Amino acid sequence: MLNSMAATARVRMSPEDRRRQLVAIGLRKFVERPVQDLSLDEVAAEAGVSRGLLFHYFPTKTDYHRAVVEAARRRVARNVSPDEGVAGEAAVGQVVERFLDQVARRRDSYVALVLGRAPIARSAGGEGAGGVREEVATLVLAATAQPADAAPVVRGWVAYLEERALQWSALAPAERDAGRVALVDHCTRALALLTNST
Repeated sequence: MLNSMAATARVRMSPEDRRRQLVAIGLRKFVERPVQDLSLDEVAAEAGVSRGLLFHYFPTKTDYHRAVVEAARRRVARNVSPDEGVAGEAAVGQVVERFLDQVARRRDSYVALVLGRAPIARSAGGEGAGGVREEVATLVLAATAQPADAAPVVRGWVAYLEERALQWSALAPAERDAGRVALVDHCTRALALLTNST
């Protein structure tokens, strides 16, 4: 009887495609469990490669976990970005709406990403809460053409938005729907009030 790895046909890929495939598998699994609990054996088996080949692309387990966390952070930033050409309050409104949707849709993985107990999720390499908040703050600063001295205020607002999104996403779907418009408006106005007072 063939084992499961032998039964999986190995597909030749370019090194970059293989690396992307391995990270994508990790991202899917990250939704189900914290990054530090990702089994490299499971990832390798799902990719149809040996554990040794996985280590060819990611020399250590920590390197693999960092790549997954970084990909998750980039996904959040991409998903909450305002539409191209939209600026000012309209852009902030889009960021708020999309941030709420992102947290509601992937609450567990978002919490694991920004508040995870793994050192990888909190490392200084741009991952974790600091990295996600910095990405969102950068989007908002660019969309609203704020002066450089507004950056700390915008970062604080992003932390506030995150807390409100986590509270909102824990509500029943009917309650979320009923309060969504008011919450978007509140968070958008809060930023305007904060930045106008600096």
